[in-house]
Amino acid sequence: MARPHPPADAGKSVRRSPGRALLYGAPIGVLGGLIGLGGAEFRLPVLAGVFGYRTRRAVALNLAISLITVVSALLIRGGTLSVTPVVALLPVVLAMVAGAVIAAYLGTALVHRVSERHLERIIFVLLAGIGAALMVEAFLSREAPALLPDVLYLRLLSGVAFGLGIGLVSSLLGVAGGELIIPTLVFVFGADIRAAGTASLLISLPTVAVGVLRHRRLGAFAERRDLTGTVAPMGAGSVIGAVAGGLMVGMVPAAALKLVLGAVLIFSAARIFLDR
Repeated sequence: MARPHPPADAGKSVRRSPGRALLYGAPIGVLGGLIGLGGAEFRLPVLAGVFGYRTRRAVALNLAISLITVVSALLIRGGTLSVTPVVALLPVVLAMVAGAVIAAYLGTALVHRVSERHLERIIFVLLAGIGAALMVEAFLSREAPALLPDVLYLRLLSGVAFGLGIGLVSSLLGVAGGELIIPTLVFVFGADIRAAGTASLLISLPTVAVGVLRHRRLGAFAERRDLTGTVAPMGAGSVIGAVAGGLMVGMVPAAALKLVLGAVLIFSAARIFLDR
């Protein structure tokens, strides 16, 4: 049985308001839009550090915001979204969905079982890893050949394996997983970047939805004010910012931005999750 949650802001003096959540969500969304991600990895330090949520609750709220951003991205891109480029990737996509959904279900339970201290250490390692991956990706060419050969059974098994890892990271950080899904599809399976972007949304939606439903059953969203005062406005800000960031793509070199943001993510993760 899951342990009861202590008050989200126990022992802390914090300022939370819908306006503040909106103001923080928007620039994070802009940064995510500029590099083609949702920005959830940058929201988690803000929820835990700036807004003072306990780590476990911050993860659950971040996942709920990620669900808003994924659904919004699908609705916004609905008129131009084409699944035709994804058809060739469909077996891999379905394999990754299967692995990710299973891991999201189990990983969410893990979030509610481990101690806050252990969860913070796990989150630091994962965020530092994502930060390092962003920095490395800044130097990689997207024209590199696929790491895996075009052998169906091998791609299916690898899809499930990668899906398990992505679903676990999604549940532990509250992210949609695009920062891992897109590079995996491009570099491992040789997908076109546009097809990878569409496939990422299709993989993320069931993964995040399962995690949110699981968190809800475990009581993570018991306080309605968290949903109305933080999740909804920060989600709206993230969506608005992501659209603005997408319109500004090309104005800032993506590689340089990834290099800087990767370093910022590692620093902020260390400051927040190692000093709590």
